Amino acid sequence: MSTLRGKQKRYLRAQAHSMHPLVNVGKNGLSKIWLDQVEDAIEKRELFKIAILQNADVDVTEVKAYIEANSPIEIVQTIGRILVVYKRSNNPDNREFSNEVDGI
Repeated sequence: MSTLRGKQKRYLRAQAHSMHPLVNVGKNGLSKIWLDQVEDAIEKRELFKIAILQNADVDVTEVKAYIEANSPIEIVQTIGRILVVYKRSNNPDNREFSNEVDGI
């Protein structure tokens, strides 16, 4: 499923290290609207973290499977209740990380 190689994932993990989660999964769980918001955000940023709140009805594996099954977004890493996600932006002006990833 993943098209990223090990060195590319290592680079992305390093870049995401100091980031704070941008999107949360709460008690409302997963939905198409939530995924649309994630896809809009990732189109602008390419790389960010998703936090699964304590009151969420889903766990990390369910969120990971839902994202991978319903979108082209790739899961770079999971740490506890945090997922690091990446997708190459279709807009060349928003390609902050993908140009570097392509060179690795």
